[in-house]
Amino acid sequence: MNLPNLLTLSRIFLVPLLVVVLLTKFEGRLIFGVRKELIGAAIFGLASLTDWLDGYVARRRKQVTTLGQVIDPLADKLLISAALISLVQMGLAPAWMVAVIIGREFAVTGLRSIAYSRGVVMPARPLGKVKMVAQVVAIVLLILGRDHLRGFVVLGQIALWLVLIAAVVSAVDYYRRFNRLANPKIADFTLARERAERKKIG
Repeated sequence: MNLPNLLTLSRIFLVPLLVVVLLTKFEGRLIFGVRKELIGAAIFGLASLTDWLDGYVARRRKQVTTLGQVIDPLADKLLISAALISLVQMGLAPAWMVAVIIGREFAVTGLRSIAYSRGVVMPARPLGKVKMVAQVVAIVLLILGRDHLRGFVVLGQIALWLVLIAAVVSAVDYYRRFNRLANPKIADFTLARERAERKKIG
């Protein structure tokens, strides 16, 4: 078990802790004298940091493994899904928006898994990375904005709308790419066109 995989596993272990902190009714909403929202935001922020750190360390140390490629996206989805569902329970996020965002995650994961089983890799596009950043920002702002700093709630809701738009657009993009890959004729035509374009540029 290398360091990147340990970081990924730590993110998974932080998920239940995050849910407990956010949804448990502590007396005075304090945990060891600190507001539970601050602790929840810190746990989520730490977990999100490991998402960037495990990939960075894996590439830097050349420790990219099959296990890491499998559990890393799983850890991301568990973290984001748990946080968003908790926000719904707390009344800070609309249930329908969260359902669309989480549904998109599982749909895209399914498409990528099918493509991978056929020997085709569907890498994430820049829009997917934008969505991930917007998700982290939205969740942190919504957690911190509960009962205090109401301006954070407004900003968090705006960020959540950006997440929703990016999720839908990127899902459509994944579906189109999957269709091209799933249809051999379309895939061959697309590959031939890309080669022709490269020759023109060259």
